[in-house]
Amino acid sequence: MLIQYVLVASSVGLLILFLRRRGTARTAAGTKLAFLLFVIFGIYAAVRPMDVQLVADWLGVGRGTDLLLYALVVIFTFATLNAYLRFKELELRYARLARAIALQNAEPPSDAPVD
Repeated sequence: MLIQYVLVASSVGLLILFLRRRGTARTAAGTKLAFLLFVIFGIYAAVRPMDVQLVADWLGVGRGTDLLLYALVVIFTFATLNAYLRFKELELRYARLARAIALQNAEPPSDAPVD
C-alpha cells in the first residue's frame, strides 16, 4: 500500500530531522528516546495495522484508529504542556538576568551622600 510507504518515509524523515537538531535546541535524552519510541510505534502501526486493532480490542477501544487518536491527543497535550512550562522557565530566567544586569549597572543618585 502506498500510504504505508508515505507514513514510514515521513516518520523516518522526522526522526532524522529531530535527532540532527541537537545543536540548536537543548533536548533531554529522555525526550529523544520518547520521540524515537513514538516514531517506531508509528512505523509499526503503519506496517501492521491489524496488530493495533488487536491492542485496541484488548483495551476496550472500538477501532485501532481511535486508539491512535487517543494516544496522539495525550502526546499532543504532553508536548503542549512541556513547551508551555519551558517558555515559562525561560521567561523567569530572562527576568532574573535582566534584574541582575540592572542591579550590576545601577548607579547611586547624584544627590546621595557618598561614603
